Amino acid sequence: MNEDKQQLAARTVAALKKIYPDAMCSLTYTTPIQLLIAVRLSAQCTDARVNKVTPVLFAKYPTLDNLCHASVEEIGEIIQSCGLFNTKARDIKQLSLMLRDQYNGIVPDSMQELLKLPGVGRKTANLILGDVYGQPAIVADTHCIRISGRIGLTDGAKDPNKVEKQLRACVEPSEGNNLCHRFVLFGRDTCTARSPKCGGCPLGGFCQYGQEALSAANAAQDKRE
Repeated sequence: MNEDKQQLAARTVAALKKIYPDAMCSLTYTTPIQLLIAVRLSAQCTDARVNKVTPVLFAKYPTLDNLCHASVEEIGEIIQSCGLFNTKARDIKQLSLMLRDQYNGIVPDSMQELLKLPGVGRKTANLILGDVYGQPAIVADTHCIRISGRIGLTDGAKDPNKVEKQLRACVEPSEGNNLCHRFVLFGRDTCTARSPKCGGCPLGGFCQYGQEALSAANAAQDKRE
């Protein structure tokens, strides 16, 4: 394990814990199956939008068996505002059938089995493993990829699998899942994609991106003077 990156990760974890002591998934759910479906809906869609759609979906189809008997068209009509609804509706229908017929209605607790479900990739699988089963997990979503790269925890890779691998090499396994939840909150509040609030950022003392931004600002000020 890279010692410098390990120390940097520990500082990041400590700083974000102070800001967000309660690290929680921003998707609303009550069962593992509901979380699985909500994460599938969140692809190229905001969590806020998903949280408006899932209560309607789960009210109409409260059980796995209900979802299994729903048509793709009926599911698609409810989730339409989430985008890519035809593909997502087919995945929800098929994964519901697989969970019922092959897994006795229980969401799998291993990466290997989760990846067999339609529409489930490593990001979704990691979230299930971390939030539902308490296993070490790295959810390499857009916030995680952006912020970890800016801080210097990764080499700036945009590929989720590469980011996951690099973070697993420096982040304490027990902290990974919650760190990713905190990245989401921090990415919305401060370290946004287009206009990060580097001034006064609590990570500014060790964030590579923030230090470079400060240096550029100081250089520009010197030129004006």
